[in-house]
Amino acid sequence: MKYKNKAVVLGTNYYIGLGVVRVLGMEGIYVVSIDYEKSHYGRSKYVKEALIVPHYKKEERELVKFLIDYAKKEEVKPVLYPTADLYVEFMENNFDELKEYYLWPNDKKGFYKKLMDKKSLLEFTEKYGIKTPEIIDLDEEDVIERVDREFSYPCIVKPRDSMPFVNKFRQKAFRCKNKYELTETIEKVKKSGLKAFVQRIIKGPESNCYSFDVYMGRDGEVKSFMTTSKIRQWPINFGASTYAKQEYISELYDICVPLFKGENYRGFGEVELKRDEKSGEIYLIEINVRFVNFVFLQYAMGMKNPFYYYLDSIGEDFEGPKITENKGVYWKYKYEDIFAIRAYLKTGQMSLGKILKDYRFKKVSSTWHIKDPMPGIKFFLWAISHKITGAK
Repeated sequence: MKYKNKAVVLGTNYYIGLGVVRVLGMEGIYVVSIDYEKSHYGRSKYVKEALIVPHYKKEERELVKFLIDYAKKEEVKPVLYPTADLYVEFMENNFDELKEYYLWPNDKKGFYKKLMDKKSLLEFTEKYGIKTPEIIDLDEEDVIERVDREFSYPCIVKPRDSMPFVNKFRQKAFRCKNKYELTETIEKVKKSGLKAFVQRIIKGPESNCYSFDVYMGRDGEVKSFMTTSKIRQWPINFGASTYAKQEYISELYDICVPLFKGENYRGFGEVELKRDEKSGEIYLIEINVRFVNFVFLQYAMGMKNPFYYYLDSIGEDFEGPKITENKGVYWKYKYEDIFAIRAYLKTGQMSLGKILKDYRFKKVSSTWHIKDPMPGIKFFLWAISHKITGAK
């Protein structure tokens, strides 16, 4: 095997982790999966070691010890991968200990955590003159009165840290149509103890939701980038993409790259943005500092982000594509897209004609791959069982 450093992937119980595993395996990297329980995706053929470990939150110290003990047995340092925000937080919280035994590109302790937090992110967007939707923190005084004065309804209540919020409420945000709904939502969120804020809604269709995906090298330069636009998402309007396409949106580079360069960002990053349907202005919604839904769409476009992360970590040079034309490549997460389609039809936001017009037979799947079929088969069987039994 050409590459001696193992890739240790934190979290392969979701299609993002599965995509990371596949990219690394296809590039000839020895992959170790780390999960606290078995996954309904089963085991990819590219996983050489599948390890069940202590829970990253409930047994944090035990997981740190497990990872260190594992790395001590290796001749060379493994490369450590986060596939979810909570794994980024885990790595940040134990940065010094893990850095002694593992490799990963970021060497600025606490930096990723500040970018993930929707409130502290404003320090960076304001610095570079990037527009963001106006927010009011729930901890501030007179929140309801300020929303009445400064916003218009509907508005949304969003978390400062997405994953605990999603785990608690099973959605990324609450849409509030009036003062009554906002008051009720604020009480519910405050009771949970989670930090959140009210945000003005940037109005526009799903197709106005964009992402800018980039890999920044250790020299501070853009090594590869591409842009995408949403077609559908779940939950609708304020969820994660279920159907999307690669589409070149030229303005995004000039909005996003100054921040990454100015802060000496290193590694893969994704910026989510939305264009206001009335003003035409583009607003930054959030920054993801870990691998994302489109990891295999990116790979299909020649943008091998998990592999760049590996090469960057071990000190090798690389260069990827900078995609400035429309390639007509689509991506789909079929399982949740079914729920999304039903909701769009029910609310009248999309017609059957529109859905059929957007359909493409040739697309990149979140889960299925002909060269690695077992995870797709396992997930399909799980989904059927889940639907029949009503299991959570």
